[in-house]
Amino acid sequence: MTNTATGNHCVVTFRCPDRPGIVHAISGAIVASDGNITESQQYSSPDTGTFFMRIQARTNAPVEEFTARLNQLARQFTGSVEVDVVGRPMRSLILASTAAHCLNAILTHTRTGALPITVPLVMSNHHDLEPLAQFYGVPFEAHTVDADSKAEVEARIRRAVVDNDIELVILARYMQVLSPSLCSFLTNRAINIHHSFLPGFKGANPYRQAHARGVKLIGATAHFVTADLDEGPIIEQSVVRADHSKSVADLREIGQDIESVVLTQAVKLYAQHRILLDGIRTVVFD
Repeated sequence: MTNTATGNHCVVTFRCPDRPGIVHAISGAIVASDGNITESQQYSSPDTGTFFMRIQARTNAPVEEFTARLNQLARQFTGSVEVDVVGRPMRSLILASTAAHCLNAILTHTRTGALPITVPLVMSNHHDLEPLAQFYGVPFEAHTVDADSKAEVEARIRRAVVDNDIELVILARYMQVLSPSLCSFLTNRAINIHHSFLPGFKGANPYRQAHARGVKLIGATAHFVTADLDEGPIIEQSVVRADHSKSVADLREIGQDIESVVLTQAVKLYAQHRILLDGIRTVVFD
């Protein structure tokens, strides 16, 4: 894994109770590993008293040795550390239903290299998007979800996660509510996209409701999946202005575009190890 010409380019995320000397100690560990910092961001949370840091560094030490040194440091500061190789594709499972826009955006950006992920499987509760997955050369499974089959389908999702070494599950407009058990299994490694308007609209036709109320902002929110529906820690959000001239179809098109952008950005941030949890909030080093 070592490249003697350029060294290993690693990304390090570190968190611990805030106290003096953390940055000095981490920098010293990198120097001791014959390393050079190429990017560095840090944040001290006044709400939880937690220190967060994300560093990219090139080191001539083997990754295992570098990781061991940082693990020792994490124990010293009663914290935790994660080390990965910059740009390593993160193995991701996509769950989708019938809407194609988010799935297409994720697979397009994956193919072009803009998203550092690899997708070994797309799963759905409908067959509608199978041709799209086939176009990108990604295996596809469809399983009907109803009251009788829900537990069996979720068991299949669990097996797919384990069998494919999945690190991230992407809900690309997957129109099913995950059980508390599956949410727990996927804690902090499943991202959902939610249409968010001012005010918020629930139900099958949010864009028609938005049109009826004359909304002026259309938005989308990417968040971690939790057992509390659409209440998980927020990762990324954005809004676009609309006006009275927009039809329901116009609003739907605008909404789908922004959903695609926000979900893609959230996946990218996660795959680049730029998201750290601070209680029910996120620290995002973008």
